[in-house]
Amino acid sequence: MAALGRKVLAPHQLIPLTWARGARHAPGPGEQKGKTVSLLRKLTTASHGRGPEAIPHAEPRKCVREPERGTTLTQHLHEKPTAPVSGQSSEREDVLRSLRDMGFSDVHSEDLLTLQPGTRPQQLLGVVSELILLGVNPEPAYATLKKSPHLLKLPITQMKRRSSYLRRLGLGEGKLRRVLHCCPEVLSLPQRDIDSTVRVLRDKCLFTVQQVTEVLHRCPYVLREDPSELEYKFQYAYFRMGVSQADMVRTDVLQYSIAKIRQRHTFLERLGRYQTPDKKGQTQVPNPSLKDMLRVSEAEFLARTACSSAEEFEVFKKLLAREEQEEPRNHRPGDEEEEEDRDEGSTSDEDLEGEGRR
Repeated sequence: MAALGRKVLAPHQLIPLTWARGARHAPGPGEQKGKTVSLLRKLTTASHGRGPEAIPHAEPRKCVREPERGTTLTQHLHEKPTAPVSGQSSEREDVLRSLRDMGFSDVHSEDLLTLQPGTRPQQLLGVVSELILLGVNPEPAYATLKKSPHLLKLPITQMKRRSSYLRRLGLGEGKLRRVLHCCPEVLSLPQRDIDSTVRVLRDKCLFTVQQVTEVLHRCPYVLREDPSELEYKFQYAYFRMGVSQADMVRTDVLQYSIAKIRQRHTFLERLGRYQTPDKKGQTQVPNPSLKDMLRVSEAEFLARTACSSAEEFEVFKKLLAREEQEEPRNHRPGDEEEEEDRDEGSTSDEDLEGEGRR
């Protein structure tokens, strides 16, 4: 009996530890009592010869470890964003420092980083650097980007190619300031559009290389125009008004719309205050200067140049618009002069080319 008692008591030595481990996670007395009864049944089973292996020991251990895994995963999720934020902050500070070194104020440097959301700081720095290399000072560069923030998303390679092209046109060394102020699209326009405009100025209008540079510098709006409309505007000023290429560059005629040029010129012509010069450049009446025709306001134009009333000018503009609707679409200002030149045995193209050489 003593030996049997020792065999029965051997499992009793393991039970309190196992029961205590399970009871540590029990929420209430009722569940604890149920677990005690269950353990006693297992003890009885063990005493009948099944052995202590029937008592599960791994299940409570599993319940203890799971919360630790969950806590560790939550901590890692909160810790992961820490490194990238620090890196982005460092990159931002580096770019701000570089912008200040270029001459931008603290306010402008901070503002540049928020002009175009989604732009990487290094991308912004590359675009700004190209503008500075083109000879644009920090203040005009900031004004350009403020006016057209989409320029900050231009690929750096495109900026470099466009910068090189503009230098070949003679628009570097500070001349680009006015161009960017009036037409910032010069940096983002398709290359073929700029080539078409330059080709019209050289081949159709016969401006010299230096004159093309001056036209683009003084009248950058021509870059936005359709090349055929630009050619029409030139022909009107050359054939109908008798303005030479040199005078067009000097007076910035091409920066005005064809509607404004035609309205004021035709109005003065019908009033007898403007006459197209002959081949020798002579007229029977003194023509007003292009500055007094185009650079002044409408009120000043009517009072000082046309010496007419606003009511009369409004009626004239309506009649002129009706005449333009009735004109053939393919009509060009030089058609009448070309017919006269053929009768005289010369062509206007030769005269135009000679004027261009002069």
